[in-house]
Amino acid sequence: MYGTPFDENSKKIMLLGSGELGKEVIIEAQRLGVETVAVDRYENAPAMQVAHRSYVIDMLDGEELRKIIEAEKPDFIVPEIEAIATGTLVELEKEGFNVVPTAKATQLTMDREGIRRLASEELGLPTAKYAFANTLSELEAAVEEIGTPCVIKPIMSSSGKGQSVCRSLDDVEKSWNEALEGGRGKQARVIVEEFIQFESEITLLTVRSVSGTSYCAPIGHVQKDGDYIESWQPHQMTNEQIAESQEVAKKITDALGGYGLFGVELFLTPNGVYFSEVSPRPHDTGMVTLATQQLSEFALHVRAILGLPIPNIRLISPGASHTIKAWEESKSYQIDGVEEAVTEPDTQVRIFGKPETKVGRRMAVVLHTSDSVDTSREKAKVAADKIKVTYK
Repeated sequence: MYGTPFDENSKKIMLLGSGELGKEVIIEAQRLGVETVAVDRYENAPAMQVAHRSYVIDMLDGEELRKIIEAEKPDFIVPEIEAIATGTLVELEKEGFNVVPTAKATQLTMDREGIRRLASEELGLPTAKYAFANTLSELEAAVEEIGTPCVIKPIMSSSGKGQSVCRSLDDVEKSWNEALEGGRGKQARVIVEEFIQFESEITLLTVRSVSGTSYCAPIGHVQKDGDYIESWQPHQMTNEQIAESQEVAKKITDALGGYGLFGVELFLTPNGVYFSEVSPRPHDTGMVTLATQQLSEFALHVRAILGLPIPNIRLISPGASHTIKAWEESKSYQIDGVEEAVTEPDTQVRIFGKPETKVGRRMAVVLHTSDSVDTSREKAKVAADKIKVTYK
């Protein structure tokens, strides 16, 4: 342990999943004097580099997970990825541990089936048609029922891994293999979703805290293969669309319960707002809030977790983010072009510090603010194009 010693009244957060989003959560927690513990399945993950302590374990192993939680006795267990033994978290919550936002929310949202059934079948929210499949033959039948094009995803995955658009029955086997390869956990189960013709897709960051439910300005984003490439805030919407989006977000987050920030993904269509997905934690598209808001999504998450009031959320400036990705696999790399990128005024670069590259892995993000979203998107892309991941 380093820095100021923690007294008996200090709070302790244990983060399960220690990527770039978790890194920002740890930093915000430490700014409020919180002791931090980072956990992930690989060494030197981004959040581990800034946490007070860290552990490397298989978080799908319930016994391993329980062992470190019982040893550390954190005040707050904060899941940040999907691949966690959620059954163990449910047991630990019953024994008195505080899972953020709740163990039920974590369990439901860590797989697409639980959250989709909650949203559509229990809450009656508008969603795309969907079906589930455990085998290739079941998937073929599901695709015939839903129709093509359709979207096929693993039940459990992150950053769009394993997701594909199936455009004909000839593509089914390829999509099945992609889903199995990209899924997390040990389930050979996929979801087939109707391909929604949407005008745009947004993330509505929704915060449940002692101050009630509050919302960030809507964030627009562009995804490719299920993973975000760029995001911007605010996304232009009508008052009616904003009201409808907030209503959907409040229903789903009220059903999940607890305190914290939720990333609610929505489709804006000619027929209204459709629910897509929800994450009970900061959202990758929300990295833009590091530059645009007086309280980033990470600061809001930590405040809510700690039971601190959130009297307002203020947009300081329109802005945009653009990702930097690796396209080779290497344990030795460097990121070049940062000096050229930040020559442009009002541009920031966040390098995540991941220990190795993988094909399509996010390694950094560019942030830009200006007096308009269009300008910020253009400038963020120009800056991002100057940054390269090079392999040694």
